[in-house]
Amino acid sequence: MIERQFVKQKTKEFQIQEYISKQFSKAGHSKTEIQRTPLGEKVIVYATRPGLIVGSKGENIKKLTKVLKTRFKMENPQVEIGEVENPFFDPSVMAQRISSILEKYGPKRFKSVGYKTLQQIMDAGAIGAEIVIGGRGVPGARAKSWRFSAGHMKKSGDLAQYHVKKAQTTADLKSGTIGIKIMIMTPDIILPDKITVLDKPREIKTEEPKEEKKTKKKTQKKQAKKRVVKPKKITEKKQEQKEEKKEEKKEEKKEEKKEEKKEEKKEEKKTELKQMDNKKVKDKMIELKREMIKIRSQISTGTAPQNPGKVKEIKRTIAKLLHKLDQNKQKTELKSSEEAKK
Repeated sequence: MIERQFVKQKTKEFQIQEYISKQFSKAGHSKTEIQRTPLGEKVIVYATRPGLIVGSKGENIKKLTKVLKTRFKMENPQVEIGEVENPFFDPSVMAQRISSILEKYGPKRFKSVGYKTLQQIMDAGAIGAEIVIGGRGVPGARAKSWRFSAGHMKKSGDLAQYHVKKAQTTADLKSGTIGIKIMIMTPDIILPDKITVLDKPREIKTEEPKEEKKTKKKTQKKQAKKRVVKPKKITEKKQEQKEEKKEEKKEEKKEEKKEEKKEEKKEEKKTELKQMDNKKVKDKMIELKREMIKIRSQISTGTAPQNPGKVKEIKRTIAKLLHKLDQNKQKTELKSSEEAKK
């Protein structure tokens, strides 16, 4: 039956997602996507710390591919890593953070942790958020639940079912397990009850009566005139508010242009990686390692580097290059196996 095959595929995907989330919970795992391609099955892992997933020289990825082949019986799995753009809008990442803090320091600090994470989500620009922490030790010996909420949250309807992001996790403590639920309304959601008011001058049409005398042609032609009711004089406060709004819009446009430039640079880097051969990849690795040595020598001497965030960028690019080398090896192995079969 075809229906049974679909059920098997979905159960297999669910088991793979659970296994990856347990293995890479400390790396800020968000979600996993499985795509079917003619070469094989592509597994994309989204996380906030891609370096921990790759490991030293891509050891963790090699282990994961072996497990996918042996345990889950995938023919040719290709593992890729994707970064989370805004981790504060991802409920699974935030829930894992809360669980790790509770496992380290215990359930006594659950209130401060809940309010802090809620404030971080709202500062990032969310419409609304809700966190529920429940279990033994919250706050007494009996099992209870504590709710932290802020902003506007939809609990029923199409928005709550399909657009509101939700996640659940557990924190295993000595006293018992504590459950964590998070709901986030991102600013991308368009609410149906949102109303916008436009400030424009009104136009009133008035018709003048025809004059009895027909001597003047000008008066006969002008039968109807439009009178525009001019808005009242705006006070100084309103003028200041309008100027502030204009300045805010200019700043927003500048930020949007900066983000577009960053995205264009990322796309250019991706295209360069795809077109690079193994020799070019190795040469790039050597250049990046030399830059790392220079930056570390500056830090050891006491001189602060010009770009302190450049170290993280170099590490990320090295991880991507290692992943590219692994992909090229897999492709060459596939071609050699196909040629041997022929």
